[in-house]
Order: sequence, then structure tokens, then C-alpha cells
Amino acid sequence: MHASLLPILECPACRSARSLELSVERRSGDEIEEGSLACGDCATAFPIRGGVPRFVDADADHFKNFGFQWQRWKDIQIDSLAGHGLSERRFLADSRWSPEWLKGKLILDAGCGAGRFADVAASLGARVVACDISEAIEAARDVTRRHGENAACVQASIYALPFRAGVFDAVYCMGVIQHTPDPEAAMRAMPRVLKPGGRLVYNFYEKGWRSRTQILKHLLRAITPHLPVGWTLGLAKGLVAVFFPLARMLGGIPVVRQINHFLPICAVVDPALSADQQRTWTLLDTFDWYGPRYEKRQDHRRVRALLEDLRLASVDAAPGLAWARKPETEQAP
Repeated sequence: MHASLLPILECPACRSARSLELSVERRSGDEIEEGSLACGDCATAFPIRGGVPRFVDADADHFKNFGFQWQRWKDIQIDSLAGHGLSERRFLADSRWSPEWLKGKLILDAGCGAGRFADVAASLGARVVACDISEAIEAARDVTRRHGENAACVQASIYALPFRAGVFDAVYCMGVIQHTPDPEAAMRAMPRVLKPGGRLVYNFYEKGWRSRTQILKHLLRAITPHLPVGWTLGLAKGLVAVFFPLARMLGGIPVVRQINHFLPICAVVDPALSADQQRTWTLLDTFDWYGPRYEKRQDHRRVRALLEDLRLASVDAAPGLAWARKPETEQAP
């Protein structure tokens, strides 16, 4: 943690207007590796461990799979480490933000995982705060620390973000909302930290007939969220060993490639990746299908209505995506 993060932090327990009090136990150059942050009003203390301020007591049981998967496969989706540009292309397409606009902006990555998109945003010149509730934050710190003060990592819950209101130029939350216990509460919690005019983008699993046709996946998910992580990994490996060769074959035949949708694996067949990378990414995404406790899909029309109910501006939505801005001036109720 760099001291430059301190002005935007606040106590998530009492929302005190007072700044958190920093105690430093160990530094590494300009970075605070060990220490604590204390609230002068409610006396709650939050540790800094491994350069990351921690606003959660411990990794919640229903998020342990994410800590496991992102530490195990932290490289494959990172453009700079895996030698592809897939994450940057997806980030820019889904966010609708241009590289020029991103430069110098303060951005919150809410639910950062291994820091896939935080690394992209920082590489494009943004100052990024990557936040995750799970031990995935360890992977995110490893991935983003090359950006120095332009990338900070914080372990915290989306429901209790430890940031002052109105400090971020933009917030994005990609691939996270469906895995939270209460998706609507999660979506309502994030706009608070946006500046007037700040931009918001949500990416989520869409409801619809297509998801209901994944019968084998849903049958397995009746069991897998309750299994130990090692068992889920073993199942994912077995499924990938059996079905990935078929998925690669079908993926090369345009007229039949949609059959991949019915397979019980999340097949990644992309010519930008080597065969080994495709298999690894498929294993990661298949584990990501079966490991999470929650998979609560959203209807983008309902998400649009929710954002409009929050009195956000420029609200737009499409299957799996929603965008909005915070009004420049506060609207009357």
C-alpha cells in the first residue's frame, strides 16, 4: 500500500468523516508492507498485510473457490503475461471507454479477481484501485504491482466498500455480480463512490432461454457448489479431458460450433491462444462454472430499471451488460 491511497479510504463500519489513522510496522521502499489502519470514531482497526489493507475478517467460505482459482491460474488471462490482447479488447468493448479517456482517471475495479482488467486499465494510463473480498487479491497484487502507485489493491466486500463517497471517475464490475449473495444490493452499493459525472459499467450473466439449455451444467451445479475445492478441480479436469478435444474440433466448423454451448465445459477456442493456452483457459472457466456458491443471473431490463431507480443518467443495457453515469448535479427526489 502506498500512502497516496489513504485520502480516499474511510471506515466501512461507521462511515466516519475522519481519516483512518495509519500505523506502519514495515516498509519496502515507498510501499507500506505491514501495519494497520484505525478508525478514530468507532475504534475499529484494519490490518495491512503483504502490502494490502484488509477490510474483511477472513475469506468467506462461499468465496474460497475464487481465491484458489485466481492464485492457481493468475497468468492465463493477463495480456502482458500470456502474450495476447484478449483482455484489453474485451475491457474496451464492454466498458465503452476509450484509451484516451482512461488516461489519468481514478478507476475502481470492484471484484478484481487476479487483476485481469486492472492490469489493462493501468497499462492504458489509469490509476486503478483493485478490490476483491477473496484471497484472489494476492494474485491481483502480484499482477499489478509493476504499475507502482498507479495500481493499489484492497481486500474488501462490495457491500461495504471502504472508500469515501464521490472519489472515483469510474467503476467497473465485470464477471462478479452473479456470484454475490444479493446481486441487486451489490449493484446499488457501487454508485456511491462515483464522482458527479462518473461512469459505471456492470457485466453479468444474463437470464434467458440459452442458459436454460445448459442442462448438464445445471445438473452438476446442483452438487458442485457444496464440494471441497479439490473435488471440484478434479471434476473440472475430468470434464475437460473428455470434452475439450470435441470442443476444439467443433469450434473449427462454423456451422456446428454452437453445439459447444451444450457441452458441460466452458470451452475457450480462440485462434489468439495456443492449444495449451486454450486448454488451460477452458479448465479455468470450467472450474469457474462449478465452484461458485452462487450463480444468480440477471435480466438486463431489470438491471436498467434498477439503475434508473438510483437516478443515474445515460442508462443503457444489453444482454449481460449495463452502463450509466452519475448525474453532474444531484437530482431532487
